[in-house]
Amino acid sequence: MSLEQQLIERLQTLAPTHLEVVNESAGHGGYFPGKESHFKAVIVSEVFAGLRLVQRHQKVYAAAGDLLSPGKIHALAIHAFVPEEWKGQATPSPECAHAPKSS
Repeated sequence: MSLEQQLIERLQTLAPTHLEVVNESAGHGGYFPGKESHFKAVIVSEVFAGLRLVQRHQKVYAAAGDLLSPGKIHALAIHAFVPEEWKGQATPSPECAHAPKSS
């Protein structure tokens, strides 16, 4: 099973009303086809109600568990919302300084 699919399954434990996991590995240095190292997760869940941003991220890290260990997921951009905050807004990721340069 791919790292992406494993991450999706683990984040489902947060009972999201919306979950989007994007493999952003191709935009980072050292990329080769099939590499899974950089992801973005947009998660909307009542589990985050009353929590500060850092606490929301801690919940996501806990759910991802050992997928964030060396040799697996190198970076995870987290966008965590409660349903009242979520408006389908854009959640862009920053450019990687080591991204492959386009010609």
